[in-house]
Order: sequence, then structure tokens, then C-alpha cells
Amino acid sequence: MSAKRPAENSIDAFLRDVSRRARLTAELATRDREAAQDIVQEAMLTLVAKYRDHDPSSWGPLFHRILHSRMMDHFRRETRRKKWFTWLEPMDDESDEDPIQHIADPVDHNPVTLLQRADNMDVVLEAVKDLPFRQQQAFLLRAWEGLDTAQTAEVMGCAEGSVKTHYFRALNSIRARLGAVGTTAEDMS
Repeated sequence: MSAKRPAENSIDAFLRDVSRRARLTAELATRDREAAQDIVQEAMLTLVAKYRDHDPSSWGPLFHRILHSRMMDHFRRETRRKKWFTWLEPMDDESDEDPIQHIADPVDHNPVTLLQRADNMDVVLEAVKDLPFRQQQAFLLRAWEGLDTAQTAEVMGCAEGSVKTHYFRALNSIRARLGAVGTTAEDMS
């Protein structure tokens, strides 16, 4: 029984280390704190239940693959729910609002330069939050979690070339956002 104890402690340490970043990653993607906490908790439980006895060096990529899958499941559920509940909503012919105005604006932002230039972490998080989902994931996995291109491609379920494209676009977007923030701050001084 004591032989199992060190493995449990090391997986506990891994989960403690990754939990805050994973929660923030899920919260940026879902824009829903409670859903993000549920997603991270499910991913952690799955990792412990299925992969506790695997090599600790494989836990990072495995955990992020599980987390990514849980987020995709969440998006699918939300899409289905919205599809069915939209049909149940009463028709409001008096509304002058254009439904196109409610579509989220997919703005690209870049994190590596953001981190170097930003005085305030909130600015960086806002830039990452505004990224499209795939760019957000590529950036967070590469820049924040330190996964290489191949590991990121495995987690995201896409080709390495796609990871490079998403990451490049994310960085350009974040650089542009930070550049605008830096210029504004200098102009105000």
C-alpha cells in the first residue's frame, strides 16, 4: 500500500500545479466560470482514473488532451441546447435588433509579446480571451504550458501546420493589441 502513496502524491502535485492554469484556460474558452470548473474537474478525474499509473512525463499532454476534449464536449452540448431552445422561444416580430449584432467578433491577439510588453496581466488575459478558440488553445498550450508543436497538435487533434498557423495568428493579434495598449499608455503619460 505504501508503494502506491508516492505515485498518488506526484499526481496530486501535478494536479495542484496545473489546476489554476487549466481553470483559466477553460474559463477563457467558455466564458463561464462554473462550466470551466466542471470541465477541469472532469478532466482531472479522468486523468486520475485512467492514467495515474502512466509515466508522469506523459501526464501534461494527456491532461491537456482530456481538457480539450471536455471543452469540445461542452461546446457541442451548448450548440445542441441553443438549437432546441431557440425553437421554443416565442417569435418577437416587434424587435428591431439585427441578430447579426449578437455574433461574437473573433479578434486575434498575441501572448508572448503581450507578456513582455504588458504592465498588467489583466490586459494580457483580455487579449487571450478575445482570441478565437483554436488560436486561444494553440497559444495557451504552446506559450503557457510549454508543449511543443507536435504535442499541441496531438492535444488539439489537428496537424502541426495548423498549430503553427493558429499560434502565429494568435501572436500577431496579441502583439497588435499590446502595441495599441502600449501606445495608448504612452500617449496618456
